[in-house]
Amino acid sequence: MSSCGGGVFGGAPVIVVSRSIVNKNDPAFQNPTKYIGPIYDKETADRLSRERGGWVFKWDARGGFRRVVPSPEPMGIMELDLIRLLLREGYVPIAVGGGGIPPVIVNGEVQGVEAVIDKDLASQVLANAINADYLLILTDVDYVYINYKKPNQKRLTEVTVSELERYYNEGQFPPGSMGPKVLASIRFIRNGGKTAYIGPLGRARDIIRGGKIGTKIVR
Repeated sequence: MSSCGGGVFGGAPVIVVSRSIVNKNDPAFQNPTKYIGPIYDKETADRLSRERGGWVFKWDARGGFRRVVPSPEPMGIMELDLIRLLLREGYVPIAVGGGGIPPVIVNGEVQGVEAVIDKDLASQVLANAINADYLLILTDVDYVYINYKKPNQKRLTEVTVSELERYYNEGQFPPGSMGPKVLASIRFIRNGGKTAYIGPLGRARDIIRGGKIGTKIVR
């Protein structure tokens, strides 16, 4: 899980198979975007679409067609009470891996759906639900940048949530990479979190200590 609160580090880790609740009317179901599975040629993709009841395929820049599925917004975590119990008992829950398994609730019944949940947004939903003070998102870059890979590229070492939100609304962060991480950080603080961090995998301690590496987002 990408979120952390005080007093839980040092306990035994426990993996929780999580389910992220989504809205059956989420517009994402009408516009599948998340690539899954192998790459196919056009003929095979068309055949599978017919045989599997309308699977949707889109061209992948790596050179072929891949299946795409919806990516609806996570609304809640079904195992929240269990995760809270584990935290109270001093364990470290490892939850919403890969965004969690997506179900919808229809007429009071839980039904699974074929979708991919964004792991950063699911972590944010869980972090706010457990009243975490801090959200730490580890990725493959050392900082959040504006004008990324342009001559006027600028790293963000510490930024207010309002400033980061302005950059996000300007389209500074691509939807398929840094965008969800920035959006998760913004939502986390807007919903009561104190501070969010984004930085490189393997440098968590340095990121949280501040000033060494990574981007710190504050109120």
